[in-house]
Amino acid sequence: MDRAPGLMSLKMELFFAALILAYLQSFVLSDSQGDALFALKLSMNIPNNLLADWNQNQVNPCTWSNVICDKSNNVFSVTLKGNGITGGIPKELGNLSNLTSLDLENNRLSGEIPPALGDLKKLQFLTLSQNNLSGAIPESLAGLQNLINILLDSNNLSGQVPDPLFQIPKYNFTGNHLNCGGQNLHLCESYSSDSGDSHKSKIGITVGVVGGLAILFLFGGLLFFVYKGRLRGYKREIFVDVPGEVDRRIAFGQLKRFAWRELQLATDNFSEKNILGQGGFGKVYKGVLADNTKVAVKRLTDFESPGGDAAFQREVEMISVAVHRNLLRLIGFCTTTTERLLVYPFMQNLSVAYRLRGQRAIDFSRLEEEDDVLLLDHVKKLEREKKLDAIVDRNLNKNYDIQEVEMMIKVALLCTQASPEDRPAMSEVVRMLEGEGLAERWEEWQHVEVTRREEYSRLQRRFDLGEDSLYNQAAIELSGGR
Repeated sequence: MDRAPGLMSLKMELFFAALILAYLQSFVLSDSQGDALFALKLSMNIPNNLLADWNQNQVNPCTWSNVICDKSNNVFSVTLKGNGITGGIPKELGNLSNLTSLDLENNRLSGEIPPALGDLKKLQFLTLSQNNLSGAIPESLAGLQNLINILLDSNNLSGQVPDPLFQIPKYNFTGNHLNCGGQNLHLCESYSSDSGDSHKSKIGITVGVVGGLAILFLFGGLLFFVYKGRLRGYKREIFVDVPGEVDRRIAFGQLKRFAWRELQLATDNFSEKNILGQGGFGKVYKGVLADNTKVAVKRLTDFESPGGDAAFQREVEMISVAVHRNLLRLIGFCTTTTERLLVYPFMQNLSVAYRLRGQRAIDFSRLEEEDDVLLLDHVKKLEREKKLDAIVDRNLNKNYDIQEVEMMIKVALLCTQASPEDRPAMSEVVRMLEGEGLAERWEEWQHVEVTRREEYSRLQRRFDLGEDSLYNQAAIELSGGR
């Protein structure tokens, strides 16, 4: 008679444990930004699987391609120019309240411009030129007080252009059937070549040509000296800032993407005086960020990762989740076409050797002092070793069915997979708890787990700096355990 209440209590406890573990593994639920961008994807016919990473189940749209966010994870730029995209512009884009730039130029978009774009009060750049858009220009666009550039040329737009749009510093409505305010239909744009300004134009062209030639000669001289420096044995290192980073920061959970310029300033242009050490993987520099945070910047010599920039980002994201008392936690990275940099916290007068031989720091992420695994990995380990009793609350005094315990634990682990797409839906969870389909899902998950552990082991070996020789061992060691 006492067995039934105990079993019911056990089921409830394990079920809520599964839900808690699932929420610990997941990110914040997708917000209106992700919904708006996903609506854009659904309304368009996008070739070549261009936006494959625009996944509605993936929480943060700031990790999606062609999307740029600020440091608060607000989407402020969307660029999809020149991709041959067909379809229409959805009204849901009006929900991107922090958007400052929207560029859909040189596609094959059709339909009307949605009036909801007038809700983008922070919008500064609107580029919809060279498409097949039709209808009138919405009056709501006239209320965009921050707009400084609107390009709607080469479409099939018709009707009257709202008068306030002519006050924008740069506009172009050519190649349409628009009335720019006169009695007849004619083309209009913000710049013209008046005869009174022809003399000034000639002077400007002359100055531009002379200036261009001067810059060309200076650049040629710079290349000459760089080449001579290389012939002399690389006595000086020359760092060149490259475009493409701007000040873009993308959050991978706790991982931050730094701009190249930000790290260049932090390390005083990678000055030799800031070198903490070097080895086979590159040099380590001490740096101070704009908020006075001290960091150690590892500049990798082998920047050509297989798979390019996207593969490198996936690898550093996996490394960032590695937690060990003898490892410095990776806090960020920087990647350009020619650079790969890793950013760690700066540890004054501490090294890996000290942490191995010295007193252990308090680490509340461990279950016990001697455990080197996180909670989820600890549960997985106990399940593999069939030590299920160690997972169950001792207050139950073994008043439970061990087979039901095993079933509940398996369902809970399936609900804690890293990717939201791989987790079972709640309806499937109910079926598995009733004994339907659990064996198949569990076997499939086991194969995934083996692959994940093998890949993690490979990445750990790749970034292990155990063979590095450092100039200053006492300052910092950015490597795996010796």
